[in-house]
Amino acid sequence: MLSPTFGERVKAVDGQEVEISGFMVPLDVNASEYVLSGVTMNACFFCGGAGPESVMELEFTDETQEFETDQYLTFIGILRLNEDDLTKLTYILEGARLKE
Repeated sequence: MLSPTFGERVKAVDGQEVEISGFMVPLDVNASEYVLSGVTMNACFFCGGAGPESVMELEFTDETQEFETDQYLTFIGILRLNEDDLTKLTYILEGARLKE
């Protein structure tokens, strides 16, 4: 089992508000579960050849939102680094909200 190793620059923003952009990948549209990916769905971690460092779990403040697959969007939220919980992704954006 591989576990992530975070550099000092990434550790320095753990728990801080960040702004990040990427492509929307649906996990469960009915439950408003989406992942933000650095690449489109056909090349992402789940469907293509990208690594786990290329995706971020989105935990929304408003869980009724719906997005299109591969829609390129920017979100703001609190970055959480995950080293231990195998049920979550390596990067998590808590309180994710769409930048207007």
